[in-house]
Amino acid sequence: MRFIPTRIHGILDYVIGVALIAAPWIFGFSDQRAAMWVPIILGAGLILYSLLTDYELGVIKAIPMPVHLALDGISGLFLAASPWLFGFADESWNVWVPHVVVGVFEILAALTTQTRPAYEMVEGGRRMGV
Repeated sequence: MRFIPTRIHGILDYVIGVALIAAPWIFGFSDQRAAMWVPIILGAGLILYSLLTDYELGVIKAIPMPVHLALDGISGLFLAASPWLFGFADESWNVWVPHVVVGVFEILAALTTQTRPAYEMVEGGRRMGV
């Protein structure tokens, strides 16, 4: 069931992108290379492809929303699995838990967000305005 509007998803994209970039310092794992770089790279990527997405908060509108949601799902899976992929799952909880929690959140958001922005919704056979 897709109940999250794309406008709300867009806000979450930018907030989570910035939070991922800041996470190593917020949670105190900036001294651990892989644990640090995974969220920074994924956060920057999230902001970049959000700017390029065809939704209310996209600037260039080149990436269709279903592609954006697929990228979110793949990114979330990678982020959630990264503690085991890069060998920091045995570190203290403040290192690996943020990766898993945010990764699972991204997957859930990808599965529950509407695939068309409001300005593409059709009402009575006419396209609604932006």
